[in-house]
Amino acid sequence: MQAFIKKLKDFNELVMFEHSIFSLPFIFIAMIVAADGWFGFTLLILGVLAAISARNFAMGLNRYADIDIDAKNPRTATRPNVDGRLSSSSILTFTIVNALVFIGVAYIINSLAFYLSFPILFVLGSYSYFKRFSSFAHVVLGISLGLAPIAGVVAVLADITTWTVMLSLGVIFWVAGFDLLYSLQDMEFDKKNNLHSIPSKYGSSFTLKLSAFFHFLTVIFWALFVSIAELGLFAEIAVVFSIVMLSYEHYLVRKDFTKIDRAFFTVNGYLGIVFFILIVLDKVL
Repeated sequence: MQAFIKKLKDFNELVMFEHSIFSLPFIFIAMIVAADGWFGFTLLILGVLAAISARNFAMGLNRYADIDIDAKNPRTATRPNVDGRLSSSSILTFTIVNALVFIGVAYIINSLAFYLSFPILFVLGSYSYFKRFSSFAHVVLGISLGLAPIAGVVAVLADITTWTVMLSLGVIFWVAGFDLLYSLQDMEFDKKNNLHSIPSKYGSSFTLKLSAFFHFLTVIFWALFVSIAELGLFAEIAVVFSIVMLSYEHYLVRKDFTKIDRAFFTVNGYLGIVFFILIVLDKVL
């Protein structure tokens, strides 16, 4: 039993389950707005299963593909995919199982969700290989998480609305923007190992400016989402709150690169949760 629990902890460390906090709030934001309130326990359970299995697939494939890269990087050398705690075959099996779970859950939800599950998995999986040949990888990661609101509205309405596209575009640039900041940690490593990233190719100054521009676009698209969806005061406060948090994130990173982890995990985590709570309040009140 202890060995099983230890293995679960290793897989949890592999996929960093706590990072689901970045995508889950925006799936449920889309579902709440699409349903004009509570969307039911069945969709809640299916939505959680779909989100977790999709993310586990993406992270599992990323760790499987990056074993050689992670082994060279001091920051990642103690990950379970590198230090021997998890074999490459077990990681691959974990990845395939989660892909099948995602497809199965999508099939249960509705036919459109099922048909979209395959291209969604393709996009999620492509990120793992983009950084080997293109600096566009930051945006691909953004697109991967930006699919979350699309999945949410499809689950409820079996359709894709204009406001969902605005919400998704906001998520895309939000994630791409904070991934640019996060990748500053590996700028020198990427240069030495011929890995493609904006920081390694264009330097930290350009990266900071591009990240700020991406986050400016984030706020614009989220404001459009609130307007097109005809949401109220609390949703408007959510947009203002995102401006404050994103500004604070850039303040932290520009002041001290050693605070990148704090900016990446803490600030963005609170942003997603509070945004979700405010949208709930908007629909309830």
